[in-house]
Amino acid sequence: MFKNLSLKVILFGFIFTFFSSFGQSYFIGIFNSSIRADLSITHGQFGTIYALATLLSSLILMWVGKKIDDIGSFKFSIFVIILLSIACYFFSTIKVVPLLFIGIFLLRLSGQGLMSHTASTTVSRYFEKTRGKALSITWLGLSSAEFILPVLMVFLLTITSWQNIWISISILVLIFLPLSSFFLINKLTLNSRESSVEDKVIGDNNIKQWTRLEVLKDYRFYIISLNMLSLPSIATGVFVYQSFILTSKNWGPFIMAQSFMAYSVLSVITLSISGFLIDKYTSRKLLIYMNIPLFISAIILHLFDSPYSSFVFLGLIGISNGFANVLGSSTWAEIYGVKYIGAIKALTAGLMVFATAVGTAVFGTLIDYGYTINSIAVFSAIYIALIVILLFFFRKKIEPTYI
Repeated sequence: MFKNLSLKVILFGFIFTFFSSFGQSYFIGIFNSSIRADLSITHGQFGTIYALATLLSSLILMWVGKKIDDIGSFKFSIFVIILLSIACYFFSTIKVVPLLFIGIFLLRLSGQGLMSHTASTTVSRYFEKTRGKALSITWLGLSSAEFILPVLMVFLLTITSWQNIWISISILVLIFLPLSSFFLINKLTLNSRESSVEDKVIGDNNIKQWTRLEVLKDYRFYIISLNMLSLPSIATGVFVYQSFILTSKNWGPFIMAQSFMAYSVLSVITLSISGFLIDKYTSRKLLIYMNIPLFISAIILHLFDSPYSSFVFLGLIGISNGFANVLGSSTWAEIYGVKYIGAIKALTAGLMVFATAVGTAVFGTLIDYGYTINSIAVFSAIYIALIVILLFFFRKKIEPTYI
C-alpha cells in the first residue's frame, strides 16, 4: 500500500512541478517581446510591472500557502488548479498595461508559487527515509517542461497568437489537473507518511518541530535563505530578459530556446544525482556547493560572446537549479521538522518569489540605465561569491535540534 501510494505522491509532485511552468519566469519570458510590442512598453517598464506583481504574489503566497497544513494536499490542490486556469485565461485577454499587472500577479501566485509549493510540501511531508530521491524525481517535472516548452512555444508563436496559446493552456489545466489530483492523492491525509512506526521513532520525531515564528527568530534561516534566493533572483533576470541577452550578444532568435535544452538536461542529471547524495550525506552538507555552478555561469556570460557559450552558460545554471530544487525543500525539513512544513515552505516560497521580483527589477533598471549584460554578470558573480563565503563560515551551525 505504502509503495503504491508513494509512487502516486511522486507522480503528483512531478505533474504539479511541470504545470508550475506556466507561472515560471523562463516561460513568461518567452512572450516578453510579443507582449511589449502589443502594449508598447520598454524592457524597464515590463520589468517594473513584473517585479511589482511578483512582489505582491509573494506576500499573498506566505499567507495562502500555510493553509495546506489545515485542509490537506488534495483540497488545496483543487483550489490551486482553478486559480491557475483562471490566471492563464485572464492573461490571454490582456490589452492594456494595468491588466498586465493583474495577469502576471495571478500567474506568479498560482503557477510558480502555489503549484510548486503544493508539490514540494506534499512530497516533503510524506517522505522521510527517501525524501531526497522523491524530491529529485518530483522536480524532474519542471526540468522536463524546461526541455520541451521553450522550443515548442517559439514554434507555436510562428503559427498562432500568444493569446490563443494561453487560452489553450487554461483549458488543458482545467481538464487534466483535477483528474490527476483525484486519482493520485485523493486519499492522502496530513498524517500519511512513507515510514513505519519504528522508523518514525528514530526519524523526524526526534527532531524539534519548529513553528514558523520560531524559524523567523533563528539566524541560520537567513544565512541559508540568502544562498537559496540567489538562484531565483539571478536566473529570473536572465529568463525574463532573454531577448535583451540575445540582442546584446548578437545571437540568433532560437539560441536561448535551444540552450534551455542544455539547461534542462543538466538539471535532470543533477536532480538524479542530488537525490541520492542528499539521502546519503544530508542536504545541509551539500548546501555549500549549490551556487558554485551559478557563479561560474556568470563568469562565462561576462567573458564569452560565442553562441555556443549560451549552452554552457544556461547549462551551468541548470546544474545549480537541479541542486536548488531538491535542497530548497529537503533542507528545511531536515533542520526544522515536517509538522509545520507547510507554513515554513509557504514562507520560503514567498521569499523565493520575492527574490524573483527583486531580480527582475534590478535587471530591468540596470538595462534602462545603459548597463551591458557583461556588467550585470559581474555584479551577479560578486553577490554569489559573498553569500557562499558567508555560508562557509557558518556551515557547522546548520544542524537540526534533537529532543
